[in-house]
Amino acid sequence: MAKEGVEKAEETEQMIEKEAGKEPAEGGGGGGSHRLGDAQEMRAVVLAGFGGLNKLRVTRKAMPEPQDGELKIRVKACGLNFIDLMVRQGNIDNPPKTPLVPGFECSGIVEALGDSVKGYEIGDRVMAFVNYNAWAEVVCTPVEFVYKIPDDMSFSEAAAFPMNFVTAYMMLFEVANLREGMSVLVHSAGGGVGQAVAQLCSTIPNVTVFGTASTFKHEAIKDSVTHLFDRNADYVQEVKRISAEGVDIVLDCLCGDNTGKGLSLLKPLGTYILYGSSNMVTGETKSFFSFAKSWWQVEKVNPIKLFEENKVIAGFSLLNLLFKQGRAGLIRGVVDKLIGLYTQKKIKPVVDSLWALEEMKRLRVRERDKRPGQAHTAQKWWSQNSTLGSALS
Repeated sequence: MAKEGVEKAEETEQMIEKEAGKEPAEGGGGGGSHRLGDAQEMRAVVLAGFGGLNKLRVTRKAMPEPQDGELKIRVKACGLNFIDLMVRQGNIDNPPKTPLVPGFECSGIVEALGDSVKGYEIGDRVMAFVNYNAWAEVVCTPVEFVYKIPDDMSFSEAAAFPMNFVTAYMMLFEVANLREGMSVLVHSAGGGVGQAVAQLCSTIPNVTVFGTASTFKHEAIKDSVTHLFDRNADYVQEVKRISAEGVDIVLDCLCGDNTGKGLSLLKPLGTYILYGSSNMVTGETKSFFSFAKSWWQVEKVNPIKLFEENKVIAGFSLLNLLFKQGRAGLIRGVVDKLIGLYTQKKIKPVVDSLWALEEMKRLRVRERDKRPGQAHTAQKWWSQNSTLGSALS
């Protein structure tokens, strides 16, 4: 495996030089790193300040080295998720100080091991969660957040796998206890989590999936859900027309007035889970009006009413569970189950497109004009053959 890692690093370096219009250096090069004096450097996408896409820059930074218990990973693919858009805008609680390197997930090849790391070797193909800094050519992250990937899983698939499928699995099976014959309503069904939810529901017999999504995504995702509605339609009435009692599980990444609508659709013993607040994002930059409107529209929850109606309301944040609440062991068990489903060909990340790092400016078009007929689990290729992958819902 170590040999494979060396070969891929050499191939990657040749690819960079070829795309830059140069002949590959004799011997293949050093895996995409650069030297300035005695310091090794790497390229990274840096967020200079909160705001629009003009705040992102591709620049060179000092290459990190693994500390005790960490792995150094040569990044081949990294995820771009909706949470990254909210981070860019500063639309999250307690945002970190800028400048920073965004990104929470990546895949690549183990390049070095910190002290006390066991179970991994240089050259292993892995995917990992990172507490920021994933949008770079090299990352270092604690071993508890790193997972080996199957031989037949591509790096681009691995970049679209951890955040989306772990979030979907945790909500469906750990929080809501999905079982045979139940029904699920998922918002943003065309996004990465939405598509992961649909695939995981298909592994359980007789599960009915209701989904909302923008109309131009319907053609691409119509076969993945049982009933599909336009996100701007009166989906409450549409669901009740099909299922008068409502649904067993509501997965809401929108917030705002959808909270009250979701609770109204729950059957007795049903579970509503909030896992995002994308209604707060209405443009390229943070909008106080959108934030205030979304907050104001959230229905105030009465615990006595929940008690009387036998309903459950919950929240789920994968990043908090990993990085603040110390549940890495639980997540590892979930990843193992998901990899098992992948190897059985029951689930598969949806990759929409591959992008070069130098095409960063085209993200502006991508955000404003998401292409119809595509399930938006997009991917971006570095020119170093490393992908920046995403779920654009």
